[in-house]
Amino acid sequence: MSRTTTSTYAGFTAEERAAMKEHAQEVKKEARRRSRADKAAEAERDVLAKIAEMPEPDRTMAERVHAIVKAEAPALAPKLWYGMPAYARDGKVVCFFQSADKFKARYATLGFNDEARLDDEPMWATSFAVTDVTAEVGKRIAALVRQAAG
Repeated sequence: MSRTTTSTYAGFTAEERAAMKEHAQEVKKEARRRSRADKAAEAERDVLAKIAEMPEPDRTMAERVHAIVKAEAPALAPKLWYGMPAYARDGKVVCFFQSADKFKARYATLGFNDEARLDDEPMWATSFAVTDVTAEVGKRIAALVRQAAG
């Protein structure tokens, strides 16, 4: 019996492959760091450098998200995650900022992983489209980050 299959799967996009390569480099770099304090300081420098590389308006939004996370959840440690600014508890990513430019998307994304404590009902959002971090949006992000860091 012969089977004819048609598939539209073309593999990972160039952006996805680049993100995976960045993640592999991040893991190698993290393993080479010395003390816990050195690791934390270098990780934050890496996050700030990645934010500085972003085109506008993503850079401004990422800077505001970074400031909000640092203020509202100082226990979350900044780190790069697949080339994106992320914030972790005990090494596990709680939330991250994905630039629209990274995957050629229409908008930037603020995402939350399983470590985030956002689940208080049978259904909840795990990512949010962000086009501007206004005062009102900043308040919503602060509340989500506080809840996620729980």
